[in-house]
Amino acid sequence: MNPTNEDPVAVAASGLIGGPFGRFARRGTHWWSPLRVLVAFTAVAYGLGFVLDLSCRKTGWISPERYEHLCYSDIPPLYSLRGFADGLFPYLQTMPGQNPLEYPVLTGVFMQLAALLTRAATGIFSELDAARTFFDINVILLLIPLIIAVVATAMTVKRRPWDAAMVALAPTVILAATVNWDLLPLAFAGVSLVLWSRSRPMAAGILLGLAIAAKFYPLFFLGAFLVLTIRTGRWRAFGSLVLGTAIAWLAVNLPFMVANVDGWSYFYRFSQERGQDFGSIWFALSQFGLPSVPAESLNVIASGLFLLLCVAIGVLALSSERRPRLAQLLFLIVAAFAVTNKVYSPQYVLWLVPLAALARPKWRDFLIWQAGELIYFAAVWWFLVGYGATDTKGLTPQWYGVATLVHIGVTIWFAALIIRDVLRPQNDPVRNDGFDEDSDDPGGGVFDRAPDALTTRGHLSR
Repeated sequence: MNPTNEDPVAVAASGLIGGPFGRFARRGTHWWSPLRVLVAFTAVAYGLGFVLDLSCRKTGWISPERYEHLCYSDIPPLYSLRGFADGLFPYLQTMPGQNPLEYPVLTGVFMQLAALLTRAATGIFSELDAARTFFDINVILLLIPLIIAVVATAMTVKRRPWDAAMVALAPTVILAATVNWDLLPLAFAGVSLVLWSRSRPMAAGILLGLAIAAKFYPLFFLGAFLVLTIRTGRWRAFGSLVLGTAIAWLAVNLPFMVANVDGWSYFYRFSQERGQDFGSIWFALSQFGLPSVPAESLNVIASGLFLLLCVAIGVLALSSERRPRLAQLLFLIVAAFAVTNKVYSPQYVLWLVPLAALARPKWRDFLIWQAGELIYFAAVWWFLVGYGATDTKGLTPQWYGVATLVHIGVTIWFAALIIRDVLRPQNDPVRNDGFDEDSDDPGGGVFDRAPDALTTRGHLSR
């Protein structure tokens, strides 16, 4: 499937590269395969993102320029603040007066690798700035998981590789890829979905466990797998998935838990104890003068609302006339977490981009959603220009609150389109792409074309 033949936005944009794929175009094996083109797209777009960061890199990420120029990154300051510059090992050692590393273990290991390379480079070339070198090395290393995530998205639904161009060329990926280390879990989660699509549940579970060891949000993938397992009765595959997930997560985390449980658990304590923060609906409402939700109550309220949305998604999955696709449920669950969570950092949008490309690969709708997220991306940095300062000008709290509601609104809107596709499967662009009239869930692995074992529609299917 080539989108330049059926997606109006892709057809219009294809003029930049010579027009739509023609009926006489070469279709055999040649060097410029879809995957190679996608890797090239990814490298060029990622390079553009690095160029946009150069103004901050040149000045050392000083404030307020790092906010005004939209090129803030967590990466450079953490090199010294978390002890990497002093050769300390994350979780096991902590800088005096500083907190332990506030990231899951696999992300910390990735950071440690970058720190080792940084210390080696600055040891050989003493004129190098350490924080800048740490950033550069992370930029180089993070390109690898981004390429893996793009290729994995292309391979999950084999007949639709070009949908992964949404990930490679997403404006939010260009801008947010190097804000933090969130590309790492995207790679593990993406490969997990590829392996599941090939009906290899144990291997998929191992990669999912590694994704959870790099970031917490892929844990919620299990909810989508569980609901579809209830409906299809594929319990053996689900059990293998869960077993592989647990084994991989424990293999990575257990050594650090045993060596220093306080350092290892700081990420989970920090997530539990933090109050309302930037990007959340809770923080946005407070910018309009409404009372803030106390931290001790917010955990219950935010978690309870997320749980209610998950129950609603489960009811949708079990009661719909036709079983939802796995990717549709994954997007809905992660989106529910994003809009109810206590914080929404600008790079969190990266979690949703591959799932959006798999759940609803329609360029017009995807770009509308991206535009809303770009509004928020600019707003949060311009708001921080003047946050807590008296001698600078930035976005007012009220306009920042509006921008936050825009990002929440477009995410809910995109989720609503997916829900409509579930309720009206004839509108699903993946199931109705003209390749297979009996298409059920390409990319769904053992769920694909499985008969319903149980639904809430009052009947059993065999």
